Amino acid sequence: MTRTNAREGEEELLLGDEEQCDHPDHYEGPCAPNPYADLPVYTNIHRVRHELISSIDDPYSIEQLRAPRINVAIVRPLVNRLWNEKDVSIIYCLLVNKLQFLREQAFEAHQTINTTRALLCELVALKILRRFDEENPERHGLLLLANIIVAGFEPFQNAPREIERVHSYATSWNIQNRGHRIGKSTALEIAIVSESKIFLSAPACQKVMEAIYLGLVVYTPSSFIDIIPDHYKHKPITLYNPNKAPRLNQYRLMVPRTRNALDICQFLTLLILYVLTMEHRQSDTFTTYELLFCVYATGWALDEFASILEHGWQCYTQNLWAFLDFMFILIYSVYLLLRIHNLATGDVRSGIVSLDILAAGAPVLIPRLAFNLLSENMLFVSLRAMMADFTVLTLLAVWCFAGFLLSMMWLGEGEHPPITISKWMLWVWFGLDGTGIQRSVDFHWLIGPILMVTFAFLGNTLFLTILVSMLSSTFSKIASNATAEIQFRRAVLTFEGVKSDAIFAYQPPFNILALCLLLPLKIVLTPRWFHKINVAAVRTINAPLLLLLSVYERRRLWNTKPSKLKTKLSFWDFSRFSVHADIQAVFDSDPPQSVLDEISEAEENPNPGNLAVPSISFDSNASKRPEGHRMNPTKTAKRKDSMATMEGLTEHLGDWLHGHDSSGLTGRLEVLEDATRRIEEMVQKISQNFGDDSSDSQAISRAPTTQNSFEDGGVR
Repeated sequence: MTRTNAREGEEELLLGDEEQCDHPDHYEGPCAPNPYADLPVYTNIHRVRHELISSIDDPYSIEQLRAPRINVAIVRPLVNRLWNEKDVSIIYCLLVNKLQFLREQAFEAHQTINTTRALLCELVALKILRRFDEENPERHGLLLLANIIVAGFEPFQNAPREIERVHSYATSWNIQNRGHRIGKSTALEIAIVSESKIFLSAPACQKVMEAIYLGLVVYTPSSFIDIIPDHYKHKPITLYNPNKAPRLNQYRLMVPRTRNALDICQFLTLLILYVLTMEHRQSDTFTTYELLFCVYATGWALDEFASILEHGWQCYTQNLWAFLDFMFILIYSVYLLLRIHNLATGDVRSGIVSLDILAAGAPVLIPRLAFNLLSENMLFVSLRAMMADFTVLTLLAVWCFAGFLLSMMWLGEGEHPPITISKWMLWVWFGLDGTGIQRSVDFHWLIGPILMVTFAFLGNTLFLTILVSMLSSTFSKIASNATAEIQFRRAVLTFEGVKSDAIFAYQPPFNILALCLLLPLKIVLTPRWFHKINVAAVRTINAPLLLLLSVYERRRLWNTKPSKLKTKLSFWDFSRFSVHADIQAVFDSDPPQSVLDEISEAEENPNPGNLAVPSISFDSNASKRPEGHRMNPTKTAKRKDSMATMEGLTEHLGDWLHGHDSSGLTGRLEVLEDATRRIEEMVQKISQNFGDDSSDSQAISRAPTTQNSFEDGGVR
């Protein structure tokens, strides 16, 4: 069998069951039950908690936990005890325990032991995931990792019945009936909520994130609340095969890469309509541009509201531009209410105010486009955290400085309105104007200037100094771990891009029409007929887009070869005309089979001194192989954990360690005894050369060996 046929056969094995659950044209009925229903999730959660509490009882930082001594003494034994190749829920259980430890730490500020345990949970989860990745290569390994990260579990799975009865309130809040998929959460969701940035930035996790983002791995997520629920068909976690999928596959609208492109197009449309509305605004009439903007903006706001309900507020706010979207929705809601009041009552004044409020949305909409296009820029990644710190500190400062405002209002006895006093204080706060200090004698000839000067010192000097220090600390903290921050944002974007609510298949403003028509039909029709009507409507509305996606994915999704157009345009790649262009070009194509044969022979050579390229190139056996014979280089063994080595020790002892069996305890003892014997002989020769062969040399010769010490029951 050739390599192409073998690869196609492997793909058949992996993707053969996808048609039954992914495409309703080939299968009539619900999907198979949950394959992980027998895993003891409840027991694993409490087992992990017991192991973590008993393993560590002192506070450590993440750098100390990664040190060789802690790795050998604590981390590696935990990994060995918790790792089970047949239990894919252990990562979920570790991250759930991390979230619980962080919550307990919030109530114990005087101790940091729970923070250390939370970090240890994340570190052990990372190492177990890496072990799964190393033990399961190729596409089967990708599918296994996807099951570990995005398979749905519930904390009370397989818990004792008395526990389920006691905590029945925690599992009975769900509104929608989804059978065995009710109330499930994934390890990816818990990692985002607990901000496990080290875990999410791991290569194994990022490999799954990339596959989900591109649509190579498909699954049905578990949502909090669905506006238009359509759960008649449930896609299991599978590798997607575009050649076996239908031409109009409505599920491809839920791929994160496609969703991201559609979101950018939707926002550009909203921005264009917003600019046209403000350029042609009229307070007394409702223009056509304003009507189009209101209809489209309502559909866009409905899409954002559905995103909040999909995964919850905590996950939604982890997005970089979530606060901008939420601010614009608030501005648009106030504008819409005032505009409706203006049209209903004919009040021209309310119409002017509504358009003025809508104009305040420009500082929110324009930067939002930059957040979309430059989402991995460090400035925007850090700006979100800095805005949160700035908002919290400003609110605390306004709260604390409100006493100065009340004091001056009471001293002035109504001579100056509160708004005027607040304006003077604001100018003094930011150092813009000193009018407040000059007019402070109007409140009181002595107390007024004292209050205003004190406020100026505290606000302009102390507050701004603290603010700059906090923002600098936040930026430096994020910049020092920039890779993990960027990859964390990628994980958030990927997680939010996979949707299960049927309303996301309708682009604004068609989602408003779908909400008005399909939601009443959900009450009347059976799940099967509602599913058919929903699929037919989605395919009809999105037919051109679905055809374009089908053509592109059939040609490029699993194909790693460069396209013909890219090959033709490679001549115009000006980066090739460089002094070091050959260094980059050597990695642009895979090496030929003759080079792979030489690499394989070099790795199989038992003598490390003969691994140089000249000794390989003169091999005569390569020319005797039959034509068409291919041999891949042998894969080297991968380490599961890092071990600290003494600098220079391997180089000095590598020659005499070669040839000894050091795999077991006996072999190691023999090597150690051999080294001890050599040291004894060397000391004896030195003592004989100096003429001292009486006491010291005889004492050394009578010293017990390492093996005898172990036989006596201990090391002396």
